[in-house]
Amino acid sequence: MAGRRSYGDPCGVARALDVIGERWALLVVRELLFGPKRFTELSRGLPGMSQNVLAARLRELEFDGVVRNYRLGPPASTRVYELTERGYELEELLVALSRWGRAVPPDAIDVTARHSADALVLELKTTFDAHRAGTLRVRVELCVEGDRFHAEIADGVFAIARGEVRDVDVALDADSAAMRAVIFEKVSVTEASRSRGLRVTGDQRLAARFVNCFG
Repeated sequence: MAGRRSYGDPCGVARALDVIGERWALLVVRELLFGPKRFTELSRGLPGMSQNVLAARLRELEFDGVVRNYRLGPPASTRVYELTERGYELEELLVALSRWGRAVPPDAIDVTARHSADALVLELKTTFDAHRAGTLRVRVELCVEGDRFHAEIADGVFAIARGEVRDVDVALDADSAAMRAVIFEKVSVTEASRSRGLRVTGDQRLAARFVNCFG
């Protein structure tokens, strides 16, 4: 792409960073990892990023075959961005970076700042513990800040994607702070339901088993 900086190094790491090493690029990928989004939804998930910079990163990622866009038909008639197959190949890298980053001292970073729904879901992928899950089989709808995901644990494997699903065993609905509290800070489902606005539809004991599968 004309005008883009390059390391000029033939090493595979350098060539990869030529594509995804620009500031915000990997966070844009993170926001698309679990399903397509409109531009406004991407911007809402990255509140520290200006819309001009977001538009530039999207153009660059499209040029390199990491992201594509298409227009939804009526009544939506709006443009949507999604990862390509090449873009989804970055999932393993993002999970590894998330796991590695959890050990980095936060310094001046406000760890209480609002997480995007996708950032929280990536943490679920990062911290899922198959040993804790054991023989649990469960289908869950997570609604975080109004963004819906369908999750499933079966045979020690955790899968999650954006979108609604029917016939779930339990549904959890909360803002990102309450969802983080119950999953990562181990506030009980009962306490979070009473004092933090968590809404549980279905068996609360099953909800508690689900959230206990994450470290």
